[in-house]
Amino acid sequence: MRRVLVANRGEIACRIIRGCRELDLATVAVYSEPDSGSPHVRLADDAVDLGPATSAESYLNVKKLIAVARSTRADAIHPGYGFLSENGDFAAAVEEAGLVFIGPTAKTIRQMGDKSAAKALMQVAGVPVIPGHAGIVEEGFAEIAAETGYPLLVKAAAGGGGKGMRVVENEDALEAAVEAARHEAEAAFGDGRLMLEQYINRPRHIEVQILADNVGHTVHLGERECSVQRRHQKIIEEAPSPALTPELRERMGAAAVAAAQAVDYRNAGTVEFLFQEGEFWFLEMNTRLQVEHGVTELAYGVDLVKWQLRIAAGERLTLQQADITPRGHAIECRVYAEDPARNFLPSPGRIRRLREPAGPGIRVDSGIAEGQQIGSDYDPLLAKLLAHDASRDDALDRMTQALRDYVILGPTTNIAHLRAILQHAAFRAGELDTHFIETHFADWAPAAPPLEALIAAGATRSGGGRQPAQMPSRDPWSPWSSQGGWRQGV
Repeated sequence: MRRVLVANRGEIACRIIRGCRELDLATVAVYSEPDSGSPHVRLADDAVDLGPATSAESYLNVKKLIAVARSTRADAIHPGYGFLSENGDFAAAVEEAGLVFIGPTAKTIRQMGDKSAAKALMQVAGVPVIPGHAGIVEEGFAEIAAETGYPLLVKAAAGGGGKGMRVVENEDALEAAVEAARHEAEAAFGDGRLMLEQYINRPRHIEVQILADNVGHTVHLGERECSVQRRHQKIIEEAPSPALTPELRERMGAAAVAAAQAVDYRNAGTVEFLFQEGEFWFLEMNTRLQVEHGVTELAYGVDLVKWQLRIAAGERLTLQQADITPRGHAIECRVYAEDPARNFLPSPGRIRRLREPAGPGIRVDSGIAEGQQIGSDYDPLLAKLLAHDASRDDALDRMTQALRDYVILGPTTNIAHLRAILQHAAFRAGELDTHFIETHFADWAPAAPPLEALIAAGATRSGGGRQPAQMPSRDPWSPWSSQGGWRQGV
């Protein structure tokens, strides 16, 4: 394996390209028209334009991606996360083209991509699963729901990201929930099949990172706490979880390894669980690198991207379970171009000013640059800010200061919201569940712009010199040049 095509964009593409460079592997970036100025395009050894912004014509176009790999003499493809990363047909097409797919086999992806089939496999493997109907429900919803008991969850059998899910409190609400979940699942995944499960109210969302090589040696690298979410999508993750004892960590890790071995897993993956009062249940398996992989890397001192590349190249996994222990505490905040005060509405715009935090124990996985236009074609994730320190309290203090130092002017961001969450007493106490945001921040609104943002905004004028307050800036990007209202993103 000498040349890797990175079939993704943004910060994850940058992360993979850097990992390849450290292993002396050449890289090929791909990009759609709106991403032509993105950092990953400049970072790679070669870059190819995929065409229009529409994902189906660019990042989801399997034939085009394989053609690019061939034309650039790439011998491997890394899918990153999102887009085609959990598409079994894509993995199969890559392998059929004689290329290396950096991830699990197509068979494994298909097995774990079907939640009903995955649940059945986990039951056989002895992994605890959420109580409910064992398979796909096509008819007789009312009868099965009565047997399962209310409240229950109507859940899409395919996909993820919270799409195709509805909580049902009673029989009167069942029919509408089934129709809504089916419609959403068909639109998102092209698969309207549904499952019925017992609804676990206010659980924690905890996931376990696994690594496996091509000869079956499998280890877990502890857990990540992922309970702070909005719209079923995570915004803050940490490792280790403040809820787990060493005994629970061992049990949950062993269950994750059993889940991986049940499907002959290889490469990096994540087993997700719901956790409540000392019990945990299998939720799903993500057959790819996770957005939050960095907290595991910091807490355990293991480079997951480089291990993905090594395993794909046929190397044996040298990590031994007995030697894998957490070192301090790591936390990640996802920085989005969105407005938390307006129900997390995406906020496209040009990045007028960018100042990223730095210092001991701080890491920024970024896919943006000053002057870049942030559009609305893709997920609004801008960057991931990570902090590591000896203890959870120290890591939270370090992260809070890093968020104060983070300046993004232009699109509205969630930076102030993240800082408010970290400073909340319940978060500091580790009292978390998947309803944390709606419980504590339902009516949140940002405070006045912090001093750092005002200073940064003033510095955007040409030369960085001070101008009298009554004089407009000559810099057309400066918020002070506008006679109307303006918003900033911190």
